Amino acid sequence: MHRMTLVRRGCLSSASRMTLRSLSLTGTGVPAPSVFTPTARTLVATASTASTATPTTASSDQSTASTETARKKRVLSGVQPTGTVHLGNYLGAIRNWVNLQDTYDTYFMVVDLHAITVQPHNPKELLESTRNGAALYIACGIDPTKAKVFVQSHVTAHAEMAWLLSCVTPVGWLKKMIQFKEKSRKNNEEVGTGLLTYPVLMAADILLYQSDLVPVGEDQKQHLELARDLAERTNYLFGGKKAKKMGCQYTRLFKVPDPFIPPAGARVMSLQDGTSKMSKSAESDLSRINLLDSPELIQSKIKKAKTDTFDGLADGFENPDRPDAKNLLTIYQCVTGKTQDEVIADVGRLRWGEFKPVLTEAVVEHLRPIQGRYADVMQDQTYLDRVLMDGREAAEEEAMKTLMNVKKAMGFYAL
Repeated sequence: MHRMTLVRRGCLSSASRMTLRSLSLTGTGVPAPSVFTPTARTLVATASTASTATPTTASSDQSTASTETARKKRVLSGVQPTGTVHLGNYLGAIRNWVNLQDTYDTYFMVVDLHAITVQPHNPKELLESTRNGAALYIACGIDPTKAKVFVQSHVTAHAEMAWLLSCVTPVGWLKKMIQFKEKSRKNNEEVGTGLLTYPVLMAADILLYQSDLVPVGEDQKQHLELARDLAERTNYLFGGKKAKKMGCQYTRLFKVPDPFIPPAGARVMSLQDGTSKMSKSAESDLSRINLLDSPELIQSKIKKAKTDTFDGLADGFENPDRPDAKNLLTIYQCVTGKTQDEVIADVGRLRWGEFKPVLTEAVVEHLRPIQGRYADVMQDQTYLDRVLMDGREAAEEEAMKTLMNVKKAMGFYAL
């Protein structure tokens, strides 16, 4: 499910030019160096609905600046359609999108191009999971009358921009990506080229929509660093006076995005290992709760979830030696909407045998309306297709503005 926030081009303030290099780079939770988170790859980006780039004239700059604050920022995010959407995708990303759609101009995509980096993929499963993923967005609360929902591959500008950026990306940058290094060590020659170049596609996803801010988790900082580097490199090679000579409307080709760390989002870990993120790629289905799991299956998975030998749960959130306790308490906190203090007051005295049934009931009841809405959406395929077509048209209109300007700057002949 690849969590990015985009604000359209305007003059960069000193704050927005801050370097991401001060942020520590950590390992990623995706098969390559996440909106949309999506293992769960996510991209989320914020952009204003102002003009897509900085005009070359001073008068246009002033006009843009005078209207910038009056326009909504845009949020672009997505999740990979590999496997099924699980509780970690939902609590860590998708649920947060619902709160954004009233405030921002929101675009949510099913990032199917990111789903084929690990080969071989199953075409039938990809087809099915793409539609299912879009339906789950709506079931989870995304309102197509407020947000645009679309499939990444339906907007061909993503793939085309990825190629243009690949041609200006030093291969050494990609080989430094943590996930590529880890996967290549494990699989040697079995690693596909897509795993190496995946981060460039993610950068294209971000930069196409002129992102100012990109909400990132610990596992996505390296992705954003690459997007920033590629924006600066492309601007240096082809932007500014060079772009003006080529007749470009906008001489700054890409906005250089800054990181935005969203308010405490849920980081849901594996049910079998409280130190590892809940993931679609984990071999055991017992490690995750999928949004469409039946109540009986949820009960079985929680019953088999890893615990510890401590007595009670009172210190479960704070004790670093209790990662599994913290994970299960976090899930309970998220699905009940309670604070940590309220959770401890509610279940802190319980033992594992008493707490797991309580947790099971809370999860089942939280997912019940989502599963009901999902069934309704899937029964009306005409409605779902219309939502995706409308979303594609809206996304394509914005993405093509950036793509055509960049192509002109790079010297491509247009009719």
